[in-house]
Amino acid sequence: MKFLAKFILFISIVSCNNNISYENRIFDDINYLADNKLEGRQTGSKGEQIAADYIADRFKVLKIDAKGTDSYFQDFSFNKSSNPHEQVTFEDTDNENQIFSKNVIGFIDNGAKNTVVIGAHYDHLGYGGQGSLYVGKEIHNGADDNASGTALMLDLANQLKFDNFNNNYLFIGFSGEEMGLLGSNYFVKNPTIDLSSINYMINLDMVGRLKEDKSLAIYGVGTSPIFKQTINSNNDSFNIIENESGVGPSDHTSFYINDIPVLHFFTGQHADYHKPSDDPDKINYQGVKEISDYIFSLISDLNDNGRIAFRKTKNESEEVPRFKVSLGVMPDYMFNKGGMRIDAVTENRPGYKAGLIKGDVVIKLGEDDVEDMMSYMKALSKFESGDTTFVVVKREQDTIKKEVTF
Repeated sequence: MKFLAKFILFISIVSCNNNISYENRIFDDINYLADNKLEGRQTGSKGEQIAADYIADRFKVLKIDAKGTDSYFQDFSFNKSSNPHEQVTFEDTDNENQIFSKNVIGFIDNGAKNTVVIGAHYDHLGYGGQGSLYVGKEIHNGADDNASGTALMLDLANQLKFDNFNNNYLFIGFSGEEMGLLGSNYFVKNPTIDLSSINYMINLDMVGRLKEDKSLAIYGVGTSPIFKQTINSNNDSFNIIENESGVGPSDHTSFYINDIPVLHFFTGQHADYHKPSDDPDKINYQGVKEISDYIFSLISDLNDNGRIAFRKTKNESEEVPRFKVSLGVMPDYMFNKGGMRIDAVTENRPGYKAGLIKGDVVIKLGEDDVEDMMSYMKALSKFESGDTTFVVVKREQDTIKKEVTF
């Protein structure tokens, strides 16, 4: 009887939405948002406005209600400081340093008491500049960062249109993430729904590079007591890398600090991060779809649990030591099998000169054993420019000792 009732409800919802049905548009969405004509979607740019219009149009096609302050848009402006270390401020008056941007917000109203927020930033770095790891002026298309997350958000919107009615769903394309989580910060201070009605928040940022080992990082698993069990019980294919903290360099942080449970999904950093080479041809489209289906299963599992309990977590970012030197390597943040695996080596930096290569796993730096990223950073923090020490790495079956000078 319960199954029959749900089936009848499903049919009625489909009928009420003019026969809108699920369609996988992940490839199309990423390729549109990461096309050269959008010129890298820099915050406040014409290209970013084109992206915002595209997201709003996708919401319209999916028959998802507008929930901004101006239809689907939530406009905001801020002063860009000439000092990159100074926090920007939101303003209502014009000045020469003012930048105008907008969040894009859609809503599925199921008449429920609680609302789940699913968000992804859609801005990127334009032609480079501050934040870019590339020397020169060239379009940074940001296919992984974060056209991939935006496309996944839209895919979930399409799926949730017809299922899991015990929550409402608020979908937000955030602007200004690359400049300091500006869009999400503005939203939680100026919410378009009652902030206390938000059940939990899912953040999708750089989910387009799922590797062969299917490593998927999930941050914020400690922000609700129910998350770990739900994550593991629904997983049958991913190598899940858990991080308990609700604080990190993406938009979920803005919700966590307002006592909202959060989950942030991430497939790892790569050599194309914040460079012009982050293009659509390097996206694992099947991987994005697999992650979308997995998140849908998590949402479905949580659908009957009512209000999700919030829990404060230890802020790992406060424990990160300060260091004066660098090996000049990019860590593989998805590696969790002991040591710190190198994902890329920068030419003419200490690691390169010492003979380190991609795939090496650092297991000792100086006198300190390296068991993970945190122990690697603690070991690195003990050195100053000009110091010489030894680094021990595993390279396939060999253990190699190299001299390195910072």
